[in-house]
Amino acid sequence: MSFAARQKQLRNALAESRLDAILITHLPNIRYLCGFTGSSGALWVSSSSAVFFSDSRYTEQARAEVQGAKVVIHRKALLSAVAEWALRKHRGSRQVLGVEGEHLSMAVAQNLAKLLAGKYRLRACPPLVERARMIKDVDEIRAIREAVDLGAALFDEALGAIRPGATELEVAAAVELAARRGGAEAMSFETIVAAGRRSALPHGRASEARIGAPGFVVCDFGVILHGYCSDRTRTVWVGRESSEARKTYEAVLEAQAAAISAVRPGATASEVDGAARKVLKKRKLAQYFTHSTGHGVGLEVHEAPRIASGMKEVLRPGMVITIEPGVYLSGKWGIRIEDMILVTEKGCEVLKPGAKEFIAV
Repeated sequence: MSFAARQKQLRNALAESRLDAILITHLPNIRYLCGFTGSSGALWVSSSSAVFFSDSRYTEQARAEVQGAKVVIHRKALLSAVAEWALRKHRGSRQVLGVEGEHLSMAVAQNLAKLLAGKYRLRACPPLVERARMIKDVDEIRAIREAVDLGAALFDEALGAIRPGATELEVAAAVELAARRGGAEAMSFETIVAAGRRSALPHGRASEARIGAPGFVVCDFGVILHGYCSDRTRTVWVGRESSEARKTYEAVLEAQAAAISAVRPGATASEVDGAARKVLKKRKLAQYFTHSTGHGVGLEVHEAPRIASGMKEVLRPGMVITIEPGVYLSGKWGIRIEDMILVTEKGCEVLKPGAKEFIAV
């Protein structure tokens, strides 16, 4: 990974945005730009330099990980140390400092503005780093593939644990134990196992509820490997097969296939979303599809672009997104099928494709 190239790209964006410098405080963006993986830090990037700030807990880690930036270890509050350094280095007229408005609270921003008063004018800037992160480089794609491979293997663990009487938490525990044994640094998010009526909750995190029959079980899980996330959803039927359940499941699977077929360079996020909704509308299920069709995945499990109605973002090679249509019938059941997709020069690639046929246990 070329941190120098990423910082150069950010500097070009600073010039286009008429910023003299930018203060990066969102930890995934810091990691993307200089490699630091700790839990406290800030990165100042100007047209000529980059400086990373952290405290003494991270002295050795920062010196080992940070690339392309000078490391400053302080004993004060993080932003106080940044402000003190900035005032000491300031020369000439008042400068414009960009801050990540989406990640900095109003109270913190106001305090920073007071500390830098007279020397710097703060301005909330567009998501410059997030825009760059949408396009994954070769190393990032390799890391994502490995995370997807490990994550995909976890479905077998879930399938082996799903049975009438088992709790959702027991299924989640089997998945997470296998993930750790497989080398996962962490789960991408709190594992979702939602059975029966709870499967109609799109984010029904695992609970002490017991799996009953008949009914669906939605399993949504992912791992972090080399800092990059995976995200995958499979839905299983428990009990005697129902023709209505199978028909609804096949409608969701058809919607996913249609959306995947729409993924290509030049297509918009809205067009991909629309392809899934068109299928479900034809099956008279569109009103039960209550969330977006997908999202970007990388250092964070939810990042740009958002694959949803009205989103005009144009897909480009190197983007990694999810395609995850769902149908949720309140008080009855829910179904979601999700895969991660790499946008390629000629179309797209499903990362670690696997069988998605209707499964009854």
